[in-house]
Amino acid sequence: MRRFLSLRDFDWTLLGFVLILSVISILEIYSATMHTKFVGFHKMQVLWLIGGLVAMFVFSVIDYHFLFDFIHWIYGFCVVSLVAVLAVGTKVLGARRWIKLPGGIHFQPSEWVKLVLIVAVARYFVGLSGREELTWKDIFKAMALVGVPMLLVLKQPDLGTALTYSPILLVGLFLGGIDWKKAGIILLVGLLAVGVVWKSGKVLKPYQKARLTSFMNPDNDPQGTGYQIRQSLIAVGDGGVFGRGATKGTQTQGDFLPIPYTDFIFAAFCEEHGFIGATVVLLLYFLILMRLIQNAQTAADQSGTLIVMGVVAVLIFQIAVNIGMVIGLMPVTGIPLPLMSYGGSSVLFTFLALGMVMNVRMNRFVN
Repeated sequence: MRRFLSLRDFDWTLLGFVLILSVISILEIYSATMHTKFVGFHKMQVLWLIGGLVAMFVFSVIDYHFLFDFIHWIYGFCVVSLVAVLAVGTKVLGARRWIKLPGGIHFQPSEWVKLVLIVAVARYFVGLSGREELTWKDIFKAMALVGVPMLLVLKQPDLGTALTYSPILLVGLFLGGIDWKKAGIILLVGLLAVGVVWKSGKVLKPYQKARLTSFMNPDNDPQGTGYQIRQSLIAVGDGGVFGRGATKGTQTQGDFLPIPYTDFIFAAFCEEHGFIGATVVLLLYFLILMRLIQNAQTAADQSGTLIVMGVVAVLIFQIAVNIGMVIGLMPVTGIPLPLMSYGGSSVLFTFLALGMVMNVRMNRFVN
């Protein structure tokens, strides 16, 4: 007798951790925006959260093997949408990242490309399974698969989002069976390429270069490129052990901390809830990631493992870069903190990705 997908096999423990972090996010967004023109954004976050939960449950019952059959068409649509952004996209603060839809809705294709690449890379390496090791041809094809949308997003320009595509490729190559010698060569060539790109001045804009270097010594330009890092460090240090209390952070409430409800929400949270609060949030992230890795280890097949680890790679990258940025160890790249930062695209991506993870888990119990 065949057993079908059942919500009793849903990872309710993982969902519990995710919802706790989401509630913390809503409360912090409320606190960070209560004295600004963005007051009320926490209500929008609640709506995005509800939409994300619905999308997660819908995605959890869509067999991830079914997605493999259509990923070529979906990937093609994403590439076309990224080209459309460059052609007719809405320009805001010098960057074209959104397509304006009827009803005033702004669609950001680059955020959804992460989800598509996770499936596309998984499908590609599953097709290579059975080989003793990856050839250079296999590696270059994988690079092209990720590199095409990455270059289109860099053209917008959106360095932060483009960088989030790289961990998907790296985890695919690692789990796909790349040997250490080829990995070392790729690393060396990559470092040389970064140096060439940096000196050429044709890929990165001057403000992007300034952001990438200002974190090393923000006091060199405290009112310019180093302003965000300095204010973030002040906010984190001001929190001390127990924090100043909700809605009482001077950097956050005094409008010194830039965009405290998105990129620097962790700094705002640290100021108001201190070291103890920050530790709780980091512990929740750790539990979520460990639960995801456990689901990857127990997946029914290699394709399920690749999908879940692709999600893990993106989340780890975003968490590490955002928190590193907040404490002055990483450059400011505009990468949101998953499940904490305000934003519909980020919330929906995360919950759709979790939906795929849930489906991988639930398929373990299907005979």
